[in-house]
Amino acid sequence: MNKERSLPVLDVRHLKTYFHLENAPYAVVDDVSFELHPGKTLAIVGESGCGKTVTALSILGILPTPPMLYSEGEIIYRGRNLLTISKKEMFKIRGSTIAMIFQDPTNALNPVYTIGNQLLEVVELHLQLYGEEALDRVLQALKEVGISSPEERLSDYPHQLSGGMKQRVMIAMALICEPDILIADEPTTALDVTIQAQVLDLMRNLQQKNGMALLLITHDMGIVAEIADEVAVMYASQIIEKGPVQDIFRHMAHPYTQALFNSRPGHGAIQGKLLAIKGSVPPLNRYPMGCRFHPRCPYMMEKCQNGEVQNFCIENPQHTAKCWLHDGSPESQAKLGINP
Repeated sequence: MNKERSLPVLDVRHLKTYFHLENAPYAVVDDVSFELHPGKTLAIVGESGCGKTVTALSILGILPTPPMLYSEGEIIYRGRNLLTISKKEMFKIRGSTIAMIFQDPTNALNPVYTIGNQLLEVVELHLQLYGEEALDRVLQALKEVGISSPEERLSDYPHQLSGGMKQRVMIAMALICEPDILIADEPTTALDVTIQAQVLDLMRNLQQKNGMALLLITHDMGIVAEIADEVAVMYASQIIEKGPVQDIFRHMAHPYTQALFNSRPGHGAIQGKLLAIKGSVPPLNRYPMGCRFHPRCPYMMEKCQNGEVQNFCIENPQHTAKCWLHDGSPESQAKLGINP
């Protein structure tokens, strides 16, 4: 375990990505740090607008500029900082050793090219395979993701495929180069429950086979419980709780993490009604002072409203929470119902 943790395949350190809004820069990803390890899954979880997808796009260097301005910090991959390498070097890495599955396969696939053409382009570009050799690699990739009669699918256009089939094609496209890292951005959102389970099983099996690291972006705590090894909970551009999945589910230390879990159907529901999280994620240019969750937090204290919130260890150094409830003070212990 310790040996695995000492050798991350990707090490993100104090990443900040800025967005241009109202003639000023705002950090849409704010001091985010995490590691990805071979054969392991890190889930980044949170509501829409928290900065999850921008974090992933920052790693790949495919942010639209404008409105994005720049990223700073370090994204260490194979000893190099991806934020400082050339565009040519990044082009070789993107889609080859670091690949991504996007949220909506309908928009990610080109509607005017066949599935075969799009997969062959990836093989020719990144693997320098051509002709029969390239075709064999494409057919193998389609078989690996469970597409039957792959030879017949090669001439299909995206609109001829179901949502689940398109997502399998996207996974095949992402894995065809056997990447070190796969980033999956809400890969099951547009799919029905049965197909969701099949896609998750497929990703898990291919991960075990290839030993790749998986960065899973989701808002669904159920998927987190099923597939993740570690969890990073993101709110208003910051990671506010992070740790091994067993520790997070045993002791959800941040009120936002608790609220996310309680808003799941069948878990926090009372008399068939979901427990919604009060309020909404604030806009980027209207983040509150102090803890960014405090206007929505049932445990809010005066000290939550000002200054930078520290990261506190919860039971072990791997599990941390950015919340004053865990500073050990009498006020915080009283909020938690702990008798001094």
